Amino acid sequence: MRRDKALEILKEYWGYDNFRPMQREIIAAAESGKDVLAILPTGGGKSVCFQVPALMKEGIAIVVTPLIALMKDQVQNLCDRGVKALAVYAGMSRKEVELALNNAAFGDFKFLYVSPERLKTSLFQQYLAEMDVSYIVVDEAHCISQWGYDFRPDYLEIAALRGFVQAPVIALTATATPSVAEDIMERLGFRERLLLKSSFERPNLSYIVRHCEDKLGKLLQVCSSVPGTGIVYVRSRRKTEELASFLKSQGISASFYHAGLGPQTRAERQAGWKSGNIRIMVCTNAFGMGIDKPDVRSVVHYDVPDSPEAYFQEAGRAGRDGKRSYAVLLHGSSDIRRLHQIETLSFPPLEYVEDIYHKVHNWFEIPFESGMGRQLKFNLEEFCREYGLNRSSAWYAMKYIERTGHWTIMEDMDIATRVMILPSRTELPEIEVSEPMMGTVLEIIMRKYTGVFSYPVRIDENYVASCAGITVPRLRQELYRLSVEHIIRYIPDDHSTIIYLEHDRLRYKDVNLMPERYRQLRQSVHDRIQTMVDYVTEDNECRSRFLLRYFGQDDAPACGTCDVCRQSSMTRPSYAGSMPSGSSPQRSE
Repeated sequence: MRRDKALEILKEYWGYDNFRPMQREIIAAAESGKDVLAILPTGGGKSVCFQVPALMKEGIAIVVTPLIALMKDQVQNLCDRGVKALAVYAGMSRKEVELALNNAAFGDFKFLYVSPERLKTSLFQQYLAEMDVSYIVVDEAHCISQWGYDFRPDYLEIAALRGFVQAPVIALTATATPSVAEDIMERLGFRERLLLKSSFERPNLSYIVRHCEDKLGKLLQVCSSVPGTGIVYVRSRRKTEELASFLKSQGISASFYHAGLGPQTRAERQAGWKSGNIRIMVCTNAFGMGIDKPDVRSVVHYDVPDSPEAYFQEAGRAGRDGKRSYAVLLHGSSDIRRLHQIETLSFPPLEYVEDIYHKVHNWFEIPFESGMGRQLKFNLEEFCREYGLNRSSAWYAMKYIERTGHWTIMEDMDIATRVMILPSRTELPEIEVSEPMMGTVLEIIMRKYTGVFSYPVRIDENYVASCAGITVPRLRQELYRLSVEHIIRYIPDDHSTIIYLEHDRLRYKDVNLMPERYRQLRQSVHDRIQTMVDYVTEDNECRSRFLLRYFGQDDAPACGTCDVCRQSSMTRPSYAGSMPSGSSPQRSE
């Protein structure tokens, strides 16, 4: 009966007749009240694994995820399906957070998405006591493991939720080695270990590694010979623009994407790529999270990633529709040297790390024994210029300080436009504006946004501009004029990195940087980098088998389609293995 109910919900809200591999087992475990860690490959349908059981049960599921863009996307997708969901994340005002939490506690919402740094706030904990929590869902669960490749200290707060609510945990990730999986279950306080893991094999995905000094030529060759949509991953924002420009100059439809672009530009480019108007997206790793485009035919890594986890996840965005696709990694003589440089840069001396801790506080003029709870708008380039620092070394030092719990870094936050009306509600009718459109905009904001007379309220520029019948740039002009005439306080939208201080500034030599953890983490990073070096230099072991073995799947057969397998068999010379010589790869429908 319950199995039928799960299938009914799947059909009603998603339109599918059957579950994907492992989804039913994960749902059944959650439904029975067990804590479960689910490891599914990228594109394996992780969201269904917690959304279906949550819809089968009374109460609201708390979903912890670090990715604000993905959070917003999933909330919108649920709302489009008629499921009531909301989100709380950095960048929202206290009033907005309080309204959302009030709805979660006393409304009939089914999902509350929350960023991990919100869990420890007193406001969240006050409302948590009023919530009927059905499940605690931990997305990107590898972030809780200090030995994982993307550890986030705020994830350690999740375990504390278990002291407030009795709901079972559903933890999900696409990338976890056996040791990381054990660490996840321990840190989340699993009542009993339950790991459900789908096979990571992708028979339709051909892994190709090419050593080449002319990377531009090889990139053009791949993009020309593999038809359909593609992604090209690079490490730097500057290089995304350069490679996209190069591809366009060669007649290939391409654009670029990185976190430094404004939210509207990012949304437009993502939509253009998903619709097929842009064929090749050249991007940093900021692109791809939560994007479920099934017909990606190629993923090219122009630079060698520094961890197998990152590579496997990004490469896995190709071929989700089951058709033949290609994961191509290009490397030259400088790549391995650069990987070892990254390892050195990633762990500057602890004396240097402590010096960066104090320089950040000094830059913001924060004295000792103060600063806890402050959110600092941070510009790395200006900071390094002020103190004459190497940008990479300073950034890695700051990230290690985050790992030890002294602050939280939220990169490339979209900070929405805020407006506060300065005259009182009774005074406003007497105020004269210099042109009619200013009055129109003012009236729309006054009617739409409660609290606008009391504090700066976040406004939706697209909505206000649409109501006024003007463009967003024109709206910004009107808001600026209203601010010049001292009718409103206007805080324009921004895009910035935010540092949240977890405690007051500590005195010299009191900053605990955990030297033993530092040593262990450095070794862990070394091992990951060495694995990537071994992967690109390997010419005897099947690429797929190599990767699967790293993730604990020791019995995987040779794929038969990677460059190593093709080189050993040489039975289908027109296949992907011959791509570098210029012939087109065959397509399997």
